[in-house]
Amino acid sequence: MTSPQKVVFLFDVNNTLLDNDRVQDDLRSHLEHEFGTETRYRYFAILEELYAELGYTDYLGVSQRYRLEGMCGPRMLMMPAFLVDYPFASRLYPGSLDALELEHVRSWGKTVILSDGDVVFQPRKVQRSGLWEAVEGRVLIYIHKEQMLDDVEQRYPARHYVMIDDKPRILTAMKRIWGDRLTTVWAGQGHYELDSNASAIPPTTDFTIERIGDLVNYDLPVLLGVFKAGHAQQEEP
Repeated sequence: MTSPQKVVFLFDVNNTLLDNDRVQDDLRSHLEHEFGTETRYRYFAILEELYAELGYTDYLGVSQRYRLEGMCGPRMLMMPAFLVDYPFASRLYPGSLDALELEHVRSWGKTVILSDGDVVFQPRKVQRSGLWEAVEGRVLIYIHKEQMLDDVEQRYPARHYVMIDDKPRILTAMKRIWGDRLTTVWAGQGHYELDSNASAIPPTTDFTIERIGDLVNYDLPVLLGVFKAGHAQQEEP
């Protein structure tokens, strides 16, 4: 437990900082080319099964399931290598690193990666993409991050939090727990993108940006206006 920061900025990874949809498209093309259509379909079917069982996308777990189904030839053993060695840095959204390294963001507090995922592949993705270094190792990965906010707060205590995520469900769940202590920023990109109808955006969303790179041009005093006003009132004699 350290002294509370004024603000901690929490950044999701998949389809917030990194175009995970394109990673999956590349994976589909690779499986089709190297193993055929049937294997590609089976791979993603298993992926969906594991997601339903585990609550997160377990890419490497698919290979384990393949072994249980008796498909363990030499070529199949090379299947995980595509993702383990994937050049994730090439799939960062434009402006992702700029958003994490903004000096006027860091002047308010720390930037932290807060992601869902498994304990092996997701950290590998964060490291190989350059995100790990960009936040100086401040990386938290859970199965369900919205259920781990007590742990987040213990590790990175703050007076106020800002969560940037592409999944409205996550933003809504976190807002219900942290309330006014949290500013939610929805990044409208990836396959969770909502339509342009404003009524489709959850009421718990404080701000929306079309892409993560837009955060570079955002007026942070406006973004944190509610927090600043409340903090100023607390300091009045």
